[in-house]
Amino acid sequence: MTDTHEPNRNLRIAVDIGGTFTDGVATMEPDGRIWVAKSPTTPADPGEAVSTVMEDLLRQVGAGSGDMTGHLREVVHGTTLVTNTLIERKGVKTALVTTDGMEDVLRIGREWRYDIYDLDIELPQPLVDGADCTTVAARMTPQGEEVAPLAEPDLDALVRRLEATDVRSVAVSLLHSYANPEHERRVGERLRAAMPHLSVSLSSELAREIKEFERTSTVAANAYVKPIVADYLDQLDERIARIRPDTPLRVMVSSGGFSSAGSGAEAPIMLLESGPAAGVLSALNTARQLGVDKVLAFDMGGTTAKACVAVGGEPPVTHSFECARVERFKRGSGLPILIPSIELIEIGAGGGSIAHCNRLGLLNVGPASSGSVPGPACYGRGGEDPTVTDADLLLGYLDGDSFLGGAMKLDVEAAQRAMERLAGRLGIAPIDVIWGICNIVNENMVSAARIHIAEHGHDPREFTMIATGGAGPVHAAEVARKLRIPRLVIPIAAGAGSCLGMLAAPPRADRAWSRPQRLSEVDWDELSATIAEMRRDAEADLQSAGAAEVEWILRPEMRYEGQGAEISVSLAPAELAEAPEARLRAAFEDEYRKLYGRLVPSGVPQVITWRLVGRAPSTAREFLWGDERASAQAPVPRRRRIFLPLLRDFHEVDVYDRYSIPPGTTLQGPLIIEERESTIVVAVGAEVSILDDLTVSIEIREFD
Repeated sequence: MTDTHEPNRNLRIAVDIGGTFTDGVATMEPDGRIWVAKSPTTPADPGEAVSTVMEDLLRQVGAGSGDMTGHLREVVHGTTLVTNTLIERKGVKTALVTTDGMEDVLRIGREWRYDIYDLDIELPQPLVDGADCTTVAARMTPQGEEVAPLAEPDLDALVRRLEATDVRSVAVSLLHSYANPEHERRVGERLRAAMPHLSVSLSSELAREIKEFERTSTVAANAYVKPIVADYLDQLDERIARIRPDTPLRVMVSSGGFSSAGSGAEAPIMLLESGPAAGVLSALNTARQLGVDKVLAFDMGGTTAKACVAVGGEPPVTHSFECARVERFKRGSGLPILIPSIELIEIGAGGGSIAHCNRLGLLNVGPASSGSVPGPACYGRGGEDPTVTDADLLLGYLDGDSFLGGAMKLDVEAAQRAMERLAGRLGIAPIDVIWGICNIVNENMVSAARIHIAEHGHDPREFTMIATGGAGPVHAAEVARKLRIPRLVIPIAAGAGSCLGMLAAPPRADRAWSRPQRLSEVDWDELSATIAEMRRDAEADLQSAGAAEVEWILRPEMRYEGQGAEISVSLAPAELAEAPEARLRAAFEDEYRKLYGRLVPSGVPQVITWRLVGRAPSTAREFLWGDERASAQAPVPRRRRIFLPLLRDFHEVDVYDRYSIPPGTTLQGPLIIEERESTIVVAVGAEVSILDDLTVSIEIREFD
């Protein structure tokens, strides 16, 4: 039934499926009260954990108020399903339709080695078997002019060839379809009409951009996962409908917004980095509230840790990156993907990452993870390998009796046995293995983050780190100390930070059109018509995602003719209404001078790709606890022995319940602050302040 006492309240729920845990946050609008739920991920049926989390959230929200299901207005979802399917190569059998002579594009790639000294180098295998690649004779020029027509007999022959296979999905990537997608559209129409059981993906609908190999790789990846994601979203929609009929399901996209479930089912590759992108948005939402301009967003969960450098309140967005790498930290060892995505760097392992003895007899951590099944040894679910979580437990950073608020007990003895077995193989003391695991993970993250910050031209000492994720607050203070970042911020519900990011995310749609040409040769009438077409297409997605107000940004990618890399400039589409060439040249030169200090004498500006972004306006969202955990009672700390890295020994420190500490309180580290979803570990000298909204601000005082 509907609660009649709060007729103007709307309940939104965000759920994020991670490798180890599935997190959920419900918020009651407009006041921003939140409730949090967490459940182990169910790999065999990810929707089962989603249902468990949603039911838990509705129970919490309704405690004392009755059934609140009638207030549910929207569910926003992020998932690792696309990433895991590509990494594990568990997608459907897929065919590729391309232009004559291009059938080997996925195998040829860029013909370069990501490690020139590795004699046993393993290259990423294409998602489509060579026997399942077929071609048509039709061809376009780079200017979009038809050289060879797409004849009906060719289409008939294509259908016959595909009917003779057992493929479930088809990727279509014809040469130069970014310039003129007409041939691709006709192929798609014929395949859908003749073989309705097939899932069809067109490169011109996903990545209307130059770079034939990357564009083909993108559409192949989309086709490879599309039936699986479509089925999953349909089932999830049915689960939500059983809870409350007609509740819209939204999906988080990698670019930092959300779209409708229907759009996600058609273009699932857009969901590739949905969870980590949401973690960045959560950090930026906190930064807006605090007035922080330079942010290192740090998110560490059960499988991986990722970071993002954001300046000026906006995350950097890249349009080309890799997934499913053979070697996690080696560029070129993965599948190239052309989609807009918040620029993240994978900087380390997660809580479930397994420690082992490598081929050289040295201690190593990851990339393999115990996941949620069987999980770390301390979970008591059959896992026997030592993990980062086991090390954190034995270092005293986690409390085995209060993990997940006491709902899940951790087995200290099982963790100790796992460490002793590994110590025996390495021939060192167990404590050296335990601290070594934690320190290796921290050092790996520090090294990668330091390079990431330097590549953006910044000094880490000027930044504030904002940490989210179940394991993020455990390791963040030590990572910040090693980076010499003076301030660390932990928002409320940090353990479910990605969900808060989803609730703060705006609806968003991105479109692109590659048309390489000199700025002086741009056909402004053609451009205006194409932008209008892209806008109409994006508006359909935005409306289905519930966007009421939309702001449009044009971000052309430009370079000087002859250069190999582009820079992005930003302007409103209306700015091209008058003297467009002069306005765009001025914007390009301003950005180029800002990046490189000077212009290229006699350089000829060239536009490569036009990008259009439509999104709802971004505003800072304030969240506050909806339950009674923030009791504002005088803090009464317990004591616990933890490992202090600078002293290389165990010492007793105060342990606080996070939400028993009143706003305005200042504490001195080393200390530990526990909450149900995560634990804040400050193992060095620091000033810890509780802000008015219960955000924890940590000023690190002790460096090496």
